Amino acid sequence: MHFVEKNAEQKRIDLDQKLKSKKILRFPGAYNPLTAKVIEEIGYDGVYVSGGVMSNDLGYPDIGLTTLNDVSKRSEQIARVTNLPTIVDIDTGFKSCEETIETFEKFGISAVHLEDQVERKRCGHLDNKELISQSEMVKKIEECVSSKKDKNFKIIARSDAKSVEGIDKMIDRCKAYVDAGADIIFPEALSDEKEFEKVRKSLDCYLLANMTEFGKSKLLNFKDLENLGYNIVIYPVTTQRLAMKSVEDGLRAIFADGHQNNLLDKMQTRKRLYDLVEYEKYNSLDEKIYNFSTEGHE
Repeated sequence: MHFVEKNAEQKRIDLDQKLKSKKILRFPGAYNPLTAKVIEEIGYDGVYVSGGVMSNDLGYPDIGLTTLNDVSKRSEQIARVTNLPTIVDIDTGFKSCEETIETFEKFGISAVHLEDQVERKRCGHLDNKELISQSEMVKKIEECVSSKKDKNFKIIARSDAKSVEGIDKMIDRCKAYVDAGADIIFPEALSDEKEFEKVRKSLDCYLLANMTEFGKSKLLNFKDLENLGYNIVIYPVTTQRLAMKSVEDGLRAIFADGHQNNLLDKMQTRKRLYDLVEYEKYNSLDEKIYNFSTEGHE
């Protein structure tokens, strides 16, 4: 049980209306439900679930090893704890685009993005990617569009073609993807402002920018992306990178020092955790659940 006010349909309507505002929407990545709650509390516009993060969380590289069940179940857990819309990376669509769209729509997701790489894909910011043909991707998009039941469920088409075929051919692909019914275009691994601007001038649709660290794209301020005409910016792996760096540093310090006393100021306190999971609200189910004080647990 979670104390969330909006249902899936309302979250999709929110995303649709926010896109029409022409203000850029910021979607940080959530690698677990608790992170999604922090994202909402801070005031972001939505939550993003990265396929790469899902793979990494299971100890895999991002090469298409996760299943529809792996990603959909975790995405459902993340989406259900927040009032914000959730966008999910569905890689190449898994085995059946129809089943994939039906599953994510049923699980309360607001939008998914599908990419034009071969099934054994890789991170969009690595070299030597392989693509499926434009016509194959168009068929996948058409299958996704025809499979959705809620008109506000968004289909995002990602193209990895820039580093394989060049930016002009990538733009040609994206135009075909829009014609096939994609609501939003995600041009992956653009280098700098000039390339982001070129894509914007070439396409008449909503655009998503990927600001992933340690990749091929210059990390731009969201306001600069908004001025360039982009509608959504994602930070897909950022929270996982922040968390894992802290975990590794902390564990190494404990291993070396033999205790964690020097790390307490870097930890989330018990009180903060209980506030975040809304512990006290569960007294509406049983008044004996939250019958203690968190004083001294700061």
